[in-house]
Amino acid sequence: MIRLEHVTKTFKTKDGDVHAVKDVSIHVREGMIYGIIGFSGAGKSTLVRCINLLERPDEGKVIFDGEDLMEASPSALRKARQKMGMIFQHFNLLPALTIYDNIALPLKMQKVPKAEIDRKVMELLELIDLVERKDSYPSQLSGGQKQRVAIARALVNDPKVLLCDEATSALDPQTTQTILRLIKRINKERGITVVVITHEMFVVKEICDRVAVMDSGRVVEKGDIVPIFVHPVEEMTKNFIATASNSNKIDEFIKAKHPLTQLHSDQQLARLQYDQSNTAEAMISHISRMFDVDCSIIFGNVEILQDAPIGTLTVIFTGQDERIRKSIDYLRQSGVEVEVIKRGHID
Repeated sequence: MIRLEHVTKTFKTKDGDVHAVKDVSIHVREGMIYGIIGFSGAGKSTLVRCINLLERPDEGKVIFDGEDLMEASPSALRKARQKMGMIFQHFNLLPALTIYDNIALPLKMQKVPKAEIDRKVMELLELIDLVERKDSYPSQLSGGQKQRVAIARALVNDPKVLLCDEATSALDPQTTQTILRLIKRINKERGITVVVITHEMFVVKEICDRVAVMDSGRVVEKGDIVPIFVHPVEEMTKNFIATASNSNKIDEFIKAKHPLTQLHSDQQLARLQYDQSNTAEAMISHISRMFDVDCSIIFGNVEILQDAPIGTLTVIFTGQDERIRKSIDYLRQSGVEVEVIKRGHID
């Protein structure tokens, strides 16, 4: 559906060149939700604007639906853009138009017959559950309602792709959940491919099938969402994942010499990583009975990613050193990743 090949974009400023996107290649398959995540300044918003050539890359290919848009004529590019809806952080609604007219605007500009406009706009108002507000103005709506209107407007041309540039960044957590559910519903029911630009790992975790992590204009890691969460490779990815869970909280506690991390000589502090094959297993009970080892849970976190339960536990093992070693061996043989963070007899 979308393929970027070695895309590069540089902006010239009075302070010198800004290399916003550097040699980026990604493939967004039809029907998926693809997340592009990075901190502010990573280049992710520039990258998404390269997809519809709102920003024209200096180098590389932008292939949409089999056609390289870098080689497309102006009329072909306009047609391609009509198949790419886009929503933004600040909604970009026209304040002087009603909700109905904001959604209808792209169709009116194409001189679509009034009856067809009315049918499509009312259908979309039902989708976003705002039929009763069709004559309201943007100033009369909440942030979440405004974003729903922006989504409806982006869908009015029956796009194949929905580009979401920080679409939930200005919303509170509860409203964010509502918007994410709507985007996921649109993807499933309408088969629309979605590209999500965000700095929030929570958003990626909730709805994305694949993710690309950007840093300083480059994609430093990419892959399916479950393997990325379970086995992140790059430090940047690990930092993002830590923001969506409390699995790394113990590292802060160790640095601060928190009482929880002050171990006795017969104790070991460890982080356990489960995947969908063993999350439901009663591993802690097993090792307590089999090896006479106590296991205290300090932190616990279970995520559901792509219908797969992923779990992380931070625990303190208490017992004879050899028994703890056998417990850890048993866990590893059962498919649980075990990282011993601190040993009491060493401190």
